[in-house]
Amino acid sequence: MRLEIQHLRTLAALRDTESLRHAAERISVTPSAVSHQLKDLEDLVGQRLFIRKTHPVRFTPAGERLLALADAVLPEVRRALVDVDSLSEGLVEHLFINVEHHGPSRWLLAALEAYHQAWPKVAVDVPMASTLDPLPALARGDLDVVFTTAPIEDPALVYEPLCAVEMQIAVAPDHPCAAQEWFSPTDLATETLISYPVRRSRLHVFTDFLEPADVEPAHLLATELPRLMVHHVAQGRGVCCLPRWVLDEHADDAQVAVRAMGETGMWRNPYIAAKPDRRSLPHVAGFVRLAKDILSRMVPGIGDPRPVPRNGLAILESLPNRDSQPVIVRPDEARAA
Repeated sequence: MRLEIQHLRTLAALRDTESLRHAAERISVTPSAVSHQLKDLEDLVGQRLFIRKTHPVRFTPAGERLLALADAVLPEVRRALVDVDSLSEGLVEHLFINVEHHGPSRWLLAALEAYHQAWPKVAVDVPMASTLDPLPALARGDLDVVFTTAPIEDPALVYEPLCAVEMQIAVAPDHPCAAQEWFSPTDLATETLISYPVRRSRLHVFTDFLEPADVEPAHLLATELPRLMVHHVAQGRGVCCLPRWVLDEHADDAQVAVRAMGETGMWRNPYIAAKPDRRSLPHVAGFVRLAKDILSRMVPGIGDPRPVPRNGLAILESLPNRDSQPVIVRPDEARAA
C-alpha cells in the first residue's frame, strides 16, 4: 500500500467537517468508506492519526503532519487539473471564488455573468462545499476570493471592507413581538433561534448581540439554506437573524415581519478576503472591481463601510493594479499610527 491523494483528501475532510458523516458527504463517499480510508492510512504510517470520540476531532502529531502535507499538496493538485482543463478549452486563467452564507445569490450570478463577458478566457469556479466556512479554504489556497461578513485573524489573508449592511430579526407576522420596532437580546431568551450550522463565533447574533448581554435562546434550529430559514420563521417555528440583503431576497412582507436588532440597529461590514499575492493578479482584481460595481447597483439598503476594528486583521487600504502592490495596513502598523 502507498500514500494516495485520496488519503489526504479524506484526512483533510475530517479536519474541516469534524465528523465522519460530514467528511463522507464532503468527498461523496459513505461513512464506512471514510473509516476504511483512515484505517488504511494509519496502517500505512503505523501510528494513530486522530483521537477517536473527541469533538472537535483532535489529531495526533502524525495526523497534524499529514494535514500539513494535505494543505500543501491538494490545492496544487486542484489547480493543476483546472489548468489542464483550461488549456483544452482555450482558457488561459482560472478564478476560484466563494460567497459566504450571508451573500445574496442574485448579485453573485449577475457578477459572474458580467465577468464572463469581460474576461472570456478565464475559467470561473464557485466551489460550494466550503460556503458555510470558506476562509480556511481561502487560507489554504483552495480559493482566490471570498466575500464574508465574519473575518478571522489569519496572517495569510487581507480584507477589504465593501459597504455596511444592517443585520435584522425576522419573525412571523402574528408573533407577539412583531408589533415592536426593534428586538432586545432578552426578547430572544424564550425563542427558537434558527441559524446556520456553523460555530457561534461566525454568527453576529451570538457574538455581537446575545453574548454581550449574557442571553441564551431557549432553543436552536440549524439549516444551511436562508430560504428554508425564512420558511421556518413564516411557519412560526422560530426567529432568525440575517442581513437585510438576504431577507430582501428570500422574504416578502406578507410572510415575515422584519425588525431591527437593538434600538439603533446593528450594522456590519461585508469584506472581500484574499491572499495579497492572488488579490493583485489582473484577472482577480478585475473580478473584484466588477463585483463591487454590481453590488452597489443591485443590492438595496447598504451604506458606507463602518470603521473597522483592526484586532489582528490586515486591511487593504488601496486597490492593487498591474504596476503596484496592494497597500496593506497590518495590525501593528494601525496601532502605531
